[in-house]
Amino acid sequence: MQYDANCIFCKIVHGIIPCAKLYEDDDVMAFLDVNPVTYGHALVISKAHYSNFLATPKDVMNKVMNVAQRIGQVQMEQLGAKGVNILINCKEAAGQEVQHFHVHVIPRYKATDGFKLELKQLKDVNLPSIAAEIKEKL
Repeated sequence: MQYDANCIFCKIVHGIIPCAKLYEDDDVMAFLDVNPVTYGHALVISKAHYSNFLATPKDVMNKVMNVAQRIGQVQMEQLGAKGVNILINCKEAAGQEVQHFHVHVIPRYKATDGFKLELKQLKDVNLPSIAAEIKEKL
């Protein structure tokens, strides 16, 4: 299993740093975020160290997402959440603070619960040109 001795999530996986564990199997671990934005905010991680979403093998990513989905379902059933945000930040420019693939599962109780994703709409964009640029490499 890939391991980075400087990674806080690798230290959690290996029991060096404690956590409030929700789930664990051979490939995936889930625990409560120590800096939650809402009640029950969880992190689901690959146990092997992959720096981010783009570097993670598809089979591992699928396992992580399966656990994230189940945690979101339980947050709604048990915690009374009215919705769930599933959030993956990839690289520092996108807000990734820990360079280890992880998924935030953020239960939402109402639109004014203190957590907000602010999206700003771009003006004057050439959608066909952007699509052609991306499609060229797919």
